[in-house]
Amino acid sequence: MAAVQSLASLVDQRLADALAAVLPEREGVAADPLLRRSDRADFQANGILALAKRLGRNPRELAAEVVKRVPAGDGEVISSVEVSGPGFLNITVSDEALLSTLAERAADDRLGVPFAQRPGVTAIDYSQPNVAKEMHVGHLRSTVIGDALVKILEHRGEKVIRRHHIGDWGTQFGMLIQYLTEHPQELDHGGETGGGEDGGEAAMSRLNRLYKSSRALFDSDEGFKERARARVVSLQAGDRETLDLWHRIVDESMIYFRAVYDLLDVEIEEADVVGESAYNDMLDETCRLLEESGVAEISQGALCVFFDDIKGQDGSPVPLIVRKADGGYGYAATDLSAIRDRVGTLGADTLLYVVDARQALHFRMVFETARRAGWLHDEVRAVHLQFGTVLGKDGKPFKTRAGESVRLIDLLEEAVRRAAGVVAEKDPKLTEAEVAERAAQVGIGAVKYADLSTSMSRDYVFDLDRMVSLNGDTSVYLQYAYARIQSILRKGADRGDSVRPLAHPSLTPEPAERALALHLDEFDQTLRSVTETYEPHRLAAYLYTLASHFTTFYDQCPVLTADSEAAVQNRLFLCDLTARTLHRGMALLGIRTPARL
Repeated sequence: MAAVQSLASLVDQRLADALAAVLPEREGVAADPLLRRSDRADFQANGILALAKRLGRNPRELAAEVVKRVPAGDGEVISSVEVSGPGFLNITVSDEALLSTLAERAADDRLGVPFAQRPGVTAIDYSQPNVAKEMHVGHLRSTVIGDALVKILEHRGEKVIRRHHIGDWGTQFGMLIQYLTEHPQELDHGGETGGGEDGGEAAMSRLNRLYKSSRALFDSDEGFKERARARVVSLQAGDRETLDLWHRIVDESMIYFRAVYDLLDVEIEEADVVGESAYNDMLDETCRLLEESGVAEISQGALCVFFDDIKGQDGSPVPLIVRKADGGYGYAATDLSAIRDRVGTLGADTLLYVVDARQALHFRMVFETARRAGWLHDEVRAVHLQFGTVLGKDGKPFKTRAGESVRLIDLLEEAVRRAAGVVAEKDPKLTEAEVAERAAQVGIGAVKYADLSTSMSRDYVFDLDRMVSLNGDTSVYLQYAYARIQSILRKGADRGDSVRPLAHPSLTPEPAERALALHLDEFDQTLRSVTETYEPHRLAAYLYTLASHFTTFYDQCPVLTADSEAAVQNRLFLCDLTARTLHRGMALLGIRTPARL
């Protein structure tokens, strides 16, 4: 089905045509009406004031001329348009156009949302857990935001390459592998190493034991420390025994990662996990290319890139260190090699990095270095989507009482437990299995929504009591609105074929019906905005407002007891389209919508 043109775009085009008709023929005079939604009418056009100033005209007189050129009245999209204030235009669309447009959306599986006209290839780097270490609350935002952006971009037709850039390389693996060489029983759990039947918690327990034991020995035994450092050299050289043990540690970590991702309801494919080790063979060439091109230079034995505008507190230049003086490679070498791979090999024209704000300077220098080297150019853009910190109720970074980072799996399990209490209280008739299923959907949805409804760059307070509340801007409020609509639709279906969702454009909607209908028509524009700005909170805000409009509609407009069959059908139609929009929008955020709650 062809894309459905929103009422806003239809109105905008008619106003732009009217503006163009009254403007003098001169270059550089824009005909943008600057249309937006309004409380005084359906839309307001603000562009005439600035335009009149540029032309030296009276804005109200210019606005009156535009009104004469706007097609309005019977059979038109615009019902009325009037001049307001110093030269604003207040526009009301016709009831028939409003309901007809929604009927077109409802007839389309995609709700009238078109695919992007020129979809590209986006490589998105997100989540980034570290091998042999537990995922903590700091991994939550990157994982949830990245997963939502993947879903939204793919829905718009973009080819998305997921990259879980896990920390699976570096000096600490010499310590871990050497210890495992001398104590092979540390990963023995009564069966094949790497098996996942005993779950992620057991895998993480083994890795924790391995890390603590190896660290204690490394700090206390100089002989072991030397052997561990030699093991790093063997790992980098590709020694078979060393690599086999490294794979065992990585495989064990992946068991744990999958358990956390499953609980978080985030899909992860093995092909998406491309860690630091994947670029090991490219590091030497990356450094050689940078040095030969003059982008990087040797300074005090290290290969560095310098920037005129990046200096330390003492005024001296702060370089990006690509290769250390001892020959080891820094994160910059890996990130630059990843850019070469994602652009040159995978053909990505957009690179997204969902990484916390503390890495802003690092990515600024990496991107500039890649541009100087020609690996980033006018046809490719790289964007650091930096996010804020998860805070505790005290307004400080979320920590345990012992001052440690909160384990992500503990946080998620607690959210599900809190949600189980809410679900069981809401419907005491549910079985234990039903409570458990819905609690997982509600609890995990609550955690995700709290994160995604917050502007990415802002910090936010992690408050489970608020997150699982039925009131306010929470996912539970949205899920309950969806479940309520499903209940209405079930009751309507029980009353026979005549009680079914069906749009009646000839009806005059009540104010609450009209407000709901107008907001439903903004779904496409909202998704377009999110894909342009990479800000999922815009979609979350749209969905919350949609649920709020539905609540007002439900309170003020009887559905199954409306005064005519046509009114019943029309209101059921609005209910059905609201539910489908909530379901689709929440799914794009990675949140489930249970039909009963």
